[in-house]
Amino acid sequence: MRDTQHSNHVFVLMGVSGSGKSAVANAVAYKLDSAFLDGDFLHPRFNINKMAKGHALNDEDRKPWLKSLNDAVFAMQRTNPVSLIVCSALKKHYRDMLRDNNKNLSFLYMKGDFDLIESRLQARKDHFFKPQMLVSQFEALEEPGRDEKDVYLIDIRSSLDEVINHSIRIINSVISGGK
Repeated sequence: MRDTQHSNHVFVLMGVSGSGKSAVANAVAYKLDSAFLDGDFLHPRFNINKMAKGHALNDEDRKPWLKSLNDAVFAMQRTNPVSLIVCSALKKHYRDMLRDNNKNLSFLYMKGDFDLIESRLQARKDHFFKPQMLVSQFEALEEPGRDEKDVYLIDIRSSLDEVINHSIRIINSVISGGK
């Protein structure tokens, strides 16, 4: 395995459910031939069952999930030039937990308003997230501030292709040392 002091980079696609994180990450990973992990797959069974019943997760519920994601960031940095992880990362301290001991990490914030995202969630099939939980996600959301220099805003009002291309431009800029 490679040393962790290298230029390999992990990008977390963050935002509330329905913001397009998974669709964008899948397409970007394909176009860049990058590793991809949907963070939802690392949720413990308890969390999945709780969300399936329409209950929001609390910070205690999220701790083991965020620890697993932090470990995934570390592992992906060691083995892949560019990796993508989908994770809501709604609160600053969640993002800080992912940053802990992971230097080559950036966030792509899929930003959209409530009405747009609600309409997307209502159109979804076969997903454990219930649209009525969107209110609690927006209440929990701490939008990244200027102090979070590793977070890049992606406006999801654009077409999916435009969002994908914007994400790729940011990734290429970050890995080439630009801003």
